[in-house]
Amino acid sequence: MPYNATLLCIDDEENGLKMRKWLFETEGFQVFTALDGQTGIGLFETHPIDGVVLDYNMPGMNGIAVAERLKKLRSTVPIIMLSGYPVPAEANRYIDTIITKGGSPALLRYCIAPSHP
Repeated sequence: MPYNATLLCIDDEENGLKMRKWLFETEGFQVFTALDGQTGIGLFETHPIDGVVLDYNMPGMNGIAVAERLKKLRSTVPIIMLSGYPVPAEANRYIDTIITKGGSPALLRYCIAPSHP
């Protein structure tokens, strides 16, 4: 993924969303954020998103349902799912990586841009 890529972060926890936005913007990414799946899907449909960081446990539409919709729209866009809960195996059909929520920000950054200095 290019270093000036555009990311979409979807999470119903506003503080975590703000932290990831700050983390990725300091690395040179443009970042869109959404507090729910439906808003995230709308942003994905209207912007050239290069990668998605998505929470699993959200009210209304969970992360698996969101990832399924996003992959149907653009199957090549990588999706990283964050979760503090066990994620059902069915998620593997729609996501590229799962990271434990609350883990190292460095690991999350590495998953987005592994060769970034």
